[in-house]
Amino acid sequence: MIAQVETKTYTAEEYLELEINSQDRHEFINGEIVLMAGGAPHHNEITSILNAILRVSLKGKPYSIFASDQRLWVPQLNNYTYPDVMVVARPIELQSGRTDTITNPLLIAEVLSKGTRAYDRDEKFAAYRSIPSFQEYLLIDQYRLQVEQYSKTDANKWIFSEYSCMGDRLILTSVAVEISLADLYENIEFGE
Repeated sequence: MIAQVETKTYTAEEYLELEINSQDRHEFINGEIVLMAGGAPHHNEITSILNAILRVSLKGKPYSIFASDQRLWVPQLNNYTYPDVMVVARPIELQSGRTDTITNPLLIAEVLSKGTRAYDRDEKFAAYRSIPSFQEYLLIDQYRLQVEQYSKTDANKWIFSEYSCMGDRLILTSVAVEISLADLYENIEFGE
């Protein structure tokens, strides 16, 4: 008989206390604390490029842009995540009693890795959709030229668009920004 290892569950308060004192970042999902892996160079470069494009395009407009280190609270599920890139309409709304946890994302982008691809598409997207302010989701592949865009059109209605050519232009629906895939994937060399 194989002994089963019991997974310890935590309260949100225990997670937040541990996270404040940790040098690593962790997500909090269904009472479980999950260590976030460090990003690969392609992951970090794509995140950095998207952040720069959004920052320049939205300069002077009522939005804040965050990359990787900003915690997001998903109230309906009591989950905490760190999206790769997040656009938030100002004023920023914070979780009650917190100064470090956002609750009102407008656009979220995740750069897919082999380990998180299925989770980002399924459970994470479902969790994000429970946030009332959330309007647009981008899934950016770091291994090949591919961006998936989900745009909210009405309550419980989302339009899916897919981009996979260097000449494609991604038009964001939540903020007035157009992104060339050639710019987004600049200097990214895909392996065999």
